[in-house]
Amino acid sequence: MPPEVKALGFDVFGTVVDWRTSITREGEAFGRAHGISGVDWVTFAEAWRGLYQPMMNKVRHGEIGWTKLDDLHRMALDQLLKDFSIKGVGEADIDHFNRAWHRLDPWPDAVAGLTRLKRTYVLTTLSNGNVALMVNMAKRGGLPWDVILGAEPTRHYKPQREAYTGTAEYLGIRPEELMLVAAHNGDLKAASGFGLRTAFVPRPKEHGPGQTKDLAPDGAWDVVAQDFVDLAEKLGC
Repeated sequence: MPPEVKALGFDVFGTVVDWRTSITREGEAFGRAHGISGVDWVTFAEAWRGLYQPMMNKVRHGEIGWTKLDDLHRMALDQLLKDFSIKGVGEADIDHFNRAWHRLDPWPDAVAGLTRLKRTYVLTTLSNGNVALMVNMAKRGGLPWDVILGAEPTRHYKPQREAYTGTAEYLGIRPEELMLVAAHNGDLKAASGFGLRTAFVPRPKEHGPGQTKDLAPDGAWDVVAQDFVDLAEKLGC
């Protein structure tokens, strides 16, 4: 590994944590608690995630001012509750359900791999998740970040340049001294274009059994690993 890499920045949703299974679990619990029947919570989880990029585009394109991801998730949830004809749930319970994104489970290799990588590298989130979301997720799941950075501190959502280069600036390093670790080729392509180093770790179960994208690297990424433990091996940790 080139010696100039000093920090690893991690995409989180899908790369570090399993949002699909976790949100499905949270939806099922929400349904049981409120006597909601007839909802396919896997479909609900996928629909919620499906509104992720459209909601961020409202910020990216200047349709609305800077809005943290928790609030964008809530806007999407309010829409989905109508779409799925879910009624009669109190505000506090809807807010708790919205914070399901704070309670996502790490992939099985995530904590062990991050713990090894932390011996050598500064570990930061490089996520579109807001700070409170990332902190609560880390506390619950045992994710050993050194620092929480990414969209909210830089006030830009990936794949905007500032999300990547601004994270390096916060760490006091050059873009080429920061390596993005992600399961998404598009994220890595953007990061590479702004001078970051890149590591691809596929998550073939992120979108369920029918996943067809991001199963293999489609760029000349610096490192390709099977999981975070393999990444630690490849980086000599």
